Amino acid sequence: MTDTPKIFGITGWKNSGKTTLVSKLVSWFCQRGVKVSTIKHAHCDFDIDRPGTDSFNHRQAGAQQVMLASSTRWALMNELRDDREAEMDELLARMDPVDLVLVEGFKMGDQAKIQVVRPKNNTERLSDEAQPIVAIASDEEVAPSLYGCDGPLLLLNDIDSIGHFIASYCQLEIKQP
Repeated sequence: MTDTPKIFGITGWKNSGKTTLVSKLVSWFCQRGVKVSTIKHAHCDFDIDRPGTDSFNHRQAGAQQVMLASSTRWALMNELRDDREAEMDELLARMDPVDLVLVEGFKMGDQAKIQVVRPKNNTERLSDEAQPIVAIASDEEVAPSLYGCDGPLLLLNDIDSIGHFIASYCQLEIKQP
């Protein structure tokens, strides 16, 4: 594990299969001895807490941060109130050291990324500000150049090929499962 994790993105339009791909890649990398974390960008207001819980009540009362901890996990909720949304590097600085951080969303981030394309659901090219897109993953034959990508077309259901592509791109050492 290095002090500075490799950052690699999975992006695409809504309902393209980003979350499914990220989940499968997390398993793939973990099976090969790579320590992985993820960051998921949400465009809408979201809440991981439920009304009526103690932690929800703490936040509703005005707490800036609420940490919820048990013997199996902990979560830190940070209320932005009137503050600006955190940039990705600020979020990364709050995470524990790992080998690889897979980023879902953050289309306009400067991290290298694979765009997931499902021609039946989405055919629009992402804006040029979404670059660098280094590969396209799709469930159909598409020309990567149509999406502003000079890299390869990867089959969306071939997790092994996608995992090896990311490992090679990020210069990660992987073990045989």
